[in-house]
Amino acid sequence: MAYDHELADRVRDLLSGADGMSEKRMFGGLGFLVHGNMALAAASGGGLLVRVEPDDGERLLGGDVQPMVMRGREMRGWLRVGPAAVRTPEQLGEWVERGVSYARALPAKA
Repeated sequence: MAYDHELADRVRDLLSGADGMSEKRMFGGLGFLVHGNMALAAASGGGLLVRVEPDDGERLLGGDVQPMVMRGREMRGWLRVGPAAVRTPEQLGEWVERGVSYARALPAKA
């Protein structure tokens, strides 16, 4: 299943004009990067993949927020945020800010 283009547009609107932002198609989704570091993605299958401080991941779980699993392995520092958790502008804004803030704290990639 392809990523949710409407959700990607909503993310794009939130990030318009932000310094160092770029987009990249990957894994059937659309990634949003900050200075080359992945911050979040409109995920194939719907919802978002959000990069978070690895030590904060567990406390953010619950409801429509689950660990990201790739090839049967949980990816520490990444969360799968389901569509119900990004329905409102406020919900989406919180998750976008969380992912972008973490990616901005990382060293820029060339």
